[in-house]
Amino acid sequence: MPAPLMDAPVMIVPPANPRQIAIASGKGGVGKTWFAITLAHALARAGRRVLLFDADIGLANVDVQLGLTPVHDLGSVIAGRTTLTEAVQRFAPGGFDILAGCSGSGALSALDPAHLDRALAALRRETMRYDLVLLDLGAGVERAVRQMAASADTLLVLATDEPTSLTDAYAVLKLHNSDRTGGDARVVINQAATHATGERTYANLRRACTTFLQRDPRLAGVIRRDDRVRDAIRRQALLLTRHPSCAAALDVEAAAQALEV
Repeated sequence: MPAPLMDAPVMIVPPANPRQIAIASGKGGVGKTWFAITLAHALARAGRRVLLFDADIGLANVDVQLGLTPVHDLGSVIAGRTTLTEAVQRFAPGGFDILAGCSGSGALSALDPAHLDRALAALRRETMRYDLVLLDLGAGVERAVRQMAASADTLLVLATDEPTSLTDAYAVLKLHNSDRTGGDARVVINQAATHATGERTYANLRRACTTFLQRDPRLAGVIRRDDRVRDAIRRQALLLTRHPSCAAALDVEAAAQALEV
């Protein structure tokens, strides 16, 4: 029987590769998982070797959005029934790999902080063949979500112009500042009417961060509101394949390019 992922030794100094990018949001319903999938596709199209890890503790749904039926998932890795490599599934239409989550299992949240640290260290060690590992985190600020966000090299916080979304995004950034002082946290504004309105939304969030946290998170991208996003999700299709020249597709590709900076 393969050793459980949680029993892997702690890696004190993370390697240069893979670069881990955690994608978070203060509240649900802001398009976080769709953005994670589309960003993974954009990076793969740019020639990067990408693993998309569905780390949403309670509502893992990357596989649902893509119409997949995984044979193995994160729960089987943590339980030691399979290795991480065996659980990874190739998603050929997008050119990237997926490690499916286990919806409703609470597998990650059930781990104590020390075990979760070991699991995250093992994730780095066992994914060295990738350039980038994207972690689609659950919405909110549960302990395990905060721990995964702090362990990543870069944190992308998704928000919309709704006041509750901005308030919750600020909370995520505040806690990340406490958990990893000086860490690389950036903001993505989703569902913006125009680039200009998205930049104004970001400016409001940035102002709160610089005033109260003495932290200046960079703008990682503005994704415009686009009805073709809903069409792609409904059809369990990749936006960059189904509607490659639409506004949202172009914006995600721009965000993927900006990540290189």
